[in-house]
Amino acid sequence: MIDSSLKDIAAALRDRKVSAVELATESLARIDAGNPKISAFVTTDRDGALAAARAADERLAAGQGGPLTGIPLAHKDVFCTEGVLTTCGSKMLANFVSPYDAHVVSLLKAAGAVMVGKTNMDEFAMGSSNENSHFGPTRNPWDITKVPGGSSGGSAAAVAARLVPIATGTDTGGSIRQPAALCGITGIKPTYGTVSRYGMIAYASSLDQGGAFARSAEDCAVLLSAMAGHDPRDSTSLERDSEDFGRECTPADAQPLAGLRIGLPKEFFAEGMEGDVRAAVDAALAEYRKLGATTVEVSLPNARLAIPAYYVIAPAEASSNLSRFDGVRYGHRAAEYGDLNDMYCKSRAQGFGGEVKRRILVGTYVLSHGYYDAYYIKAQKLRRLIANDFAAAFEQCDVIAGPVSPTVAFGIGEKSDDPVQMYLSDIYTIAVNLAGLPALSHPAGFGTGNLPVGLQLIGNYFDEARLLGTAHRFQQTTDWHLRAPAGF
Repeated sequence: MIDSSLKDIAAALRDRKVSAVELATESLARIDAGNPKISAFVTTDRDGALAAARAADERLAAGQGGPLTGIPLAHKDVFCTEGVLTTCGSKMLANFVSPYDAHVVSLLKAAGAVMVGKTNMDEFAMGSSNENSHFGPTRNPWDITKVPGGSSGGSAAAVAARLVPIATGTDTGGSIRQPAALCGITGIKPTYGTVSRYGMIAYASSLDQGGAFARSAEDCAVLLSAMAGHDPRDSTSLERDSEDFGRECTPADAQPLAGLRIGLPKEFFAEGMEGDVRAAVDAALAEYRKLGATTVEVSLPNARLAIPAYYVIAPAEASSNLSRFDGVRYGHRAAEYGDLNDMYCKSRAQGFGGEVKRRILVGTYVLSHGYYDAYYIKAQKLRRLIANDFAAAFEQCDVIAGPVSPTVAFGIGEKSDDPVQMYLSDIYTIAVNLAGLPALSHPAGFGTGNLPVGLQLIGNYFDEARLLGTAHRFQQTTDWHLRAPAGF
């Protein structure tokens, strides 16, 4: 049952063909069997899940259930969960039990979703491979010698392996879209400010955004609709009415995308994309043309500057955000120290991993006197140029399409000693975060080693429904999103 669409699961729950307790039990059993292979979960909450499932069954029996009531769900371990470990993939928070729920967690509880556990991630969401976790790497269900992508790799792997039907994630520079692509599922990052960051442990505050993972665009729409909404506790939360992001996921017709203009940035289709990825992307675009869409060439001339701009802005914000982890109030504290300053130094040295320390150092450097204007201010100016490029492109098209990752999933350890090559994994995704735009990845085929390839769709501000509807129509005529890795 857990392998079905959310619509089918919800119908079965409503008709009492299956209970929420049975679904939760099935999901927990799948996690017990599958998680030792891929390490997608850091924590499972069996007692909490079964209690929530019993409450969901009561609501359903009273005729009060919604589209997510009784549905098993996993949260990326960056979202605070009351009474349950929230580690952020770090030794610094390995024993931290949050006293409150993130806004996203509260909304999904209210919707009746049943949280079964918390998923593995790159430490403090810093990484593109899920190898930076204090709890060890998550493995790609399609090939356990490969990475699942990061930083939300645990959530993507859990959905791909059918351990849960849906999961939350966060995207700072591609951390939903890239794992979705490498694991062969659908993932969406909405417009910045659509999903509250309250209770979401911060990496780079002007870039971080919560989003959704599921097998299909239609299922992502259901989850995102429940997650989104204004939150006065988050100063960057947008004051917008709730909306149904699945309103354009309509039944198929003869030419469902007639009139849709898909922009193809020439910069995305130049050097850098591997041949197998290019072949899958081209085939997906051909399918869109069959559905009635037209493709036009557009240009994002400053896209090449996205990575250098991002790796100034994001570490600068991380340097500030992570200063709160000092061993005093919560988190890891060194067992032995001489004075207060020594406690700070030893606690942070022991509690943070290598990649986090690297980004803190870079961020502190670019914010220091004499370098702030030369690096940070210049990066912010580039950010505006990148946003302007997207605005100009959307005058010629309705959505923008291209690759998510230049390669299929790479081997665990393959890029660990080369940070620059690791950072280049996000070459097609980072510009979207700098501009604050919505974007999704959906399965588009397979490449070398029978590993999944994703297609990225980028929309204008608040165009989530159009993106999801476009991907849904593609998924009505293809079956890439229905394919599952063997052994799960």
